[in-house]
Amino acid sequence: MLYRPLGATGLSVSEIGFGAASWWGKPRFAEAEAVRLVHAALDGGVTFFDTGSSYCGGHAEPRLGRALRGRDAAQLAVATKAGTFTQGGRIRRDFSPGAIVASAERSLRNLGLEVLPLLQLHGPGADDLTEALLSTLRSLKARGLVRAIGVNSFDPAVIDRAIALAEVDVVMVDYNVLRQDREPLIARAAAAGKGVLAGMPLAMGHTRLQIARIGSPRDLWYAARGLVRHRREVHEGLSYRFLHQAPEMTGSQAALAFVLANPSVACAVVGTTRMGHLAENLAASGLALPEALRLRIRAAGLTQSQG
Repeated sequence: MLYRPLGATGLSVSEIGFGAASWWGKPRFAEAEAVRLVHAALDGGVTFFDTGSSYCGGHAEPRLGRALRGRDAAQLAVATKAGTFTQGGRIRRDFSPGAIVASAERSLRNLGLEVLPLLQLHGPGADDLTEALLSTLRSLKARGLVRAIGVNSFDPAVIDRAIALAEVDVVMVDYNVLRQDREPLIARAAAAGKGVLAGMPLAMGHTRLQIARIGSPRDLWYAARGLVRHRREVHEGLSYRFLHQAPEMTGSQAALAFVLANPSVACAVVGTTRMGHLAENLAASGLALPEALRLRIRAAGLTQSQG
């Protein structure tokens, strides 16, 4: 595993991060297997773990805390998110200062940590980034509860606003072969000294037509989510099926190699519930994307942007 600095935070993170979310955090997925995946990731050199207080109905964050119990967390960068919560089976938003403080304190208990290495605001609007909230974020740092502050958003306007804020140390954007248009945004963030995390680096599996690979309830859940929430990406992904025909590496490894070829990206955060997939993802660290494949990805992206 290779490691990169996370902006100016002083944190060093693994190129491949573990996303503790989605099916991994659901009670329907056996906790013993979820814990086994986290331990395999640790043994494989992963130091960055990403979760959120609202993920999986609130189950993912404490599950990650249990999985890390007894392991040396001193060198880990554990990230969680605040600003959203689950109520009545739905995701609610609350970026008020009091809610953010309460969320951070609850996350510390859930994760079994004394300090949160990274607390990210989860999908705020630009108007949520008030001076009162920024003052609260500064206070969380001053109290020693949080080491670094981030903003996780797939809205370029929000990320641009975050880049301009001294209080924000890290941004997490949706960067993958389908979202090559995020590169100028990533460059601006890096130029401002912000750490950059790539969310959804595998484009949620849309490059291999996830719906055609249903073999278990988890596959059905992921496929249904794609059709309901990401219909456009499912269609766009068809243009990148060639990734899975490369002889040098698997399609997932090619997608990760593309993301990590951007030197401004500190870490590609990937979720998985299969040990084989985890091993495949970890093996992508340090892989060089063949030039012919890179050019083909660029050509597909240009066609996509013109369409």
